[in-house]
Amino acid sequence: MKKILLLSAIAMMLCIKAGAQTVANAYKGDTNANPISPCVFCADPTALEYNGRLYVYGSNDHQQFIKNGKKGENTYGDIKSIVVFSTDDMVNWTFHGTIDTKKICSSWVTNPWYQGYGVSWAPSVTWRTTEDGTDEFFLYFCNSSHGVGVLKANSPLGPWRSPLNKLLIHYDTPGANRQGTNANFDPGVTIDENGVGWLTFGGLGPSTFMPDAARIIKLKPSMTAVDGSAVIIPAPFHFEANELNVMNGKYVYTYCSNWANRSEFSKEWNAYKAEQGFTGNAPETCTMCYMVSDDPTNPDSWTYKGVYGPHPGMGTNNNHSHLQKFKGEYYHIYHAAPLMEKMRELKVIDSNCGIFRSICVNKATVNEETQKVNRVTPNKKGVDPICNLNPYALQQAETMATCGGVNYEDFSNTSKNTSISTLGNDASRNMQVKMAEMSWIMVRGADFGEGARALSITARGAGTIEVRLGTRTAAAAATIDIASSTHQEHTIEVSPELFKGVKNVFFVCTGVTTNVYFDAWQFFDAVPEGIDDLENTRLSPSATQPIFDLQGRKVKAPVRGINIINGKKTLRK
Repeated sequence: MKKILLLSAIAMMLCIKAGAQTVANAYKGDTNANPISPCVFCADPTALEYNGRLYVYGSNDHQQFIKNGKKGENTYGDIKSIVVFSTDDMVNWTFHGTIDTKKICSSWVTNPWYQGYGVSWAPSVTWRTTEDGTDEFFLYFCNSSHGVGVLKANSPLGPWRSPLNKLLIHYDTPGANRQGTNANFDPGVTIDENGVGWLTFGGLGPSTFMPDAARIIKLKPSMTAVDGSAVIIPAPFHFEANELNVMNGKYVYTYCSNWANRSEFSKEWNAYKAEQGFTGNAPETCTMCYMVSDDPTNPDSWTYKGVYGPHPGMGTNNNHSHLQKFKGEYYHIYHAAPLMEKMRELKVIDSNCGIFRSICVNKATVNEETQKVNRVTPNKKGVDPICNLNPYALQQAETMATCGGVNYEDFSNTSKNTSISTLGNDASRNMQVKMAEMSWIMVRGADFGEGARALSITARGAGTIEVRLGTRTAAAAATIDIASSTHQEHTIEVSPELFKGVKNVFFVCTGVTTNVYFDAWQFFDAVPEGIDDLENTRLSPSATQPIFDLQGRKVKAPVRGINIINGKKTLRK
């Protein structure tokens, strides 16, 4: 069985007419930026900025969708991996595969208070550079309600490992199990301006005004051990979805509110408002609230600031978000269920199939000096691109704004009898897009400048890739015939009059006799002298040039797939 993640042939069941041809339907509109993935169900987002890219991690709802046979309810019990996406323009997202937490954490021990590894939900991630110049990445996730685990890596894409043989946070953690009313889950991590790590967690307390289920604990310098006891964050109407930021020396804690009847607790709320000096209303149910402190281990220091994230609607019944600064601007990263809603509408899944969520992004307005976060407006339109895509840089086929009818595969695992629900712990440089007849991918805002003169596509299989500009039903501006049993570069000349300025680019697969497996593409502003010359230019560094794989690890020689040589992406077959 091939190791495939994503929507399968159901994406081909509904089509758009394009003359005598049909083009696979999309569940995400061509002009919408939300959700970030047009075909992977994912939720509970967290994020970090690294080397000019935004990396987003989330719960792999798609794993449960596949396990369910693409029907029925999302029970979350088979989510045993974490998805990873990245972008530099906020509209074209690269899917990097999944982090196989089940495999990584299989040796976790059990004791009477908590179980070993079971699932991986709601990740939270951070990173730092150590004194010796090493970059360290730490990813925390909840093992259902049993506690919080931690993974460690030296790049945002792994490979990840478990530095412990058990949960980091569990019911034996000092201060964690106050009166047995809370679940030790939904972690939120940050490293403050002094280099100290902090972790928030907790939830599912009683449906009251002050559940006392939210916690914060200091981490030791290793980031994999706690330092002291957890203390309560007195968060009104707290339910779950903890995250943490630092702004101008202050700690900004965010969480989702519960479903308690606000009128039943009006007396408590009015007294709390007077004590806090807060003048607003109680938070609506299932909204994202925030609090601020300059002394996080002192419960009395936390000040309630209000709601910044309303219930997103768009088909979801819960709320989870992260505030992330990227290239100087803040973004509200959250989940909703617009893909699931569209699939129900088009009747490609049953009406009882749900709730499978999708990660979305909208702009947030934040004043770091005062730690004020204005209320955001979730919607499908999402954000505008912050820069254009460079078509003259080597681009992965799994980088896209939207698509129709495609699957992702890890081509290093397609011959193995492995689970369909995960792509492995270190799949990034081995990703490809499987394209059937009339499937397609689209990238937004490719800036060709004065005009491209050549295009190279790396692919295998048998079929034709048509390059269409502007819309997926447009006439082909260029075509490349694919006919190879292994990944090969296929290079053609293109018209600089057509490939000029800023364009939305569609790669549409036609005339398929054997599935086409699309790996990478690149335009050129001058016609290469030949494929061999092009390969030599891109793939033959001198012995003194440092070589890295796509995860940023130094290697002795170029590896198969994408390498980074002198700071530039290069391809080796």
